[in-house]
Amino acid sequence: MESVRTPPSRGSRIRGSLLAGAVGDALGASIEFDSLEAIRRDFGPEGLRDYAPAYGREAGAITDDTQMTLFVAEGLVLAARAGALHRPSERLRILHRAHLRWLHTQGGGARHPSFPGVVQEGWLLALTDLHSPRAPGNTCLAGLRGERMGRMEQPLNTSKGCGGVMRVAPVGLALGIDDPFRLGCEVAALTHGHPTGYLAAGFLVQVVRDLVTGGELRDACGEALDELRRWPGHEETANAVEQALALAAEGLPPAPEAVETLGGGWVAEQALAIALYCALVAPTIEAALLLAVNHGGDSDSTGAIAGQLVGAIYGEESIPPRWLARLELQEAIERVAEALCVETGASAA
Repeated sequence: MESVRTPPSRGSRIRGSLLAGAVGDALGASIEFDSLEAIRRDFGPEGLRDYAPAYGREAGAITDDTQMTLFVAEGLVLAARAGALHRPSERLRILHRAHLRWLHTQGGGARHPSFPGVVQEGWLLALTDLHSPRAPGNTCLAGLRGERMGRMEQPLNTSKGCGGVMRVAPVGLALGIDDPFRLGCEVAALTHGHPTGYLAAGFLVQVVRDLVTGGELRDACGEALDELRRWPGHEETANAVEQALALAAEGLPPAPEAVETLGGGWVAEQALAIALYCALVAPTIEAALLLAVNHGGDSDSTGAIAGQLVGAIYGEESIPPRWLARLELQEAIERVAEALCVETGASAA
């Protein structure tokens, strides 16, 4: 008789989302700018199957995707400690300052007018390993260097790059937030002003929230689509999500060629669609992450987003130990996840 697997706890889902997101990021780090042909030439017909050297590390190097995700999580923890999770203006200012601390790790913080106060907040700045540029997105850097904070109502630019969606999953993991879709949009709009750039982020956050609380992925996508369609400028994101859902429903064997029909992942809606497709069709975390990175596009971002999804589905126990053991900053990621659980309402669940 086949045993029934006990569903992971909410804490396990939160830790799993952050850790699997980082694993997916690290898997894609070495092939981010390679074509599928080049990946197969270098790693064989099945493509990349394990970590490869990147950023001076032999294995497990994270990129700006995980760095920024950690600072978003830290900002949420600090907002919770300040009692600001339900005060929209204050929590967004706290989250903006968390982004400025990331900017400081990239060498740009000292030139920002908020620099003196920003560096005295949080704990991540003390981690010297985070002070390492890992191909940060120009839109993120430029958006944070300015004196004005980006808002949906007053966008800084018209960018819809994936730099907004790839970092917002912690908003969905913070169970004390009662408007996750909106806050996900607001966090992405700090740097990305195109509606697709921030609505894809809001969609991801809503799905992550539903998964952490025990929902099924396809159902979560349907509910998030209902919310998405209430927002102006939703069409591009909705079309990409519907394309991913339809491709997954075809029942064909998962393959990189199928992934590439959804785009390269350089822009928000494509990165979201690729991650959703991989999470829907792959039976395990390992299969989903390998599918999400083996394509000729933004492999680290699609790997990170897919990991955030499947980690929330299967929990930290389902992440291959061989990948966790070699993951850069694994212990720091676990500490951030635990703080997110304790401070934002998940630890009691």
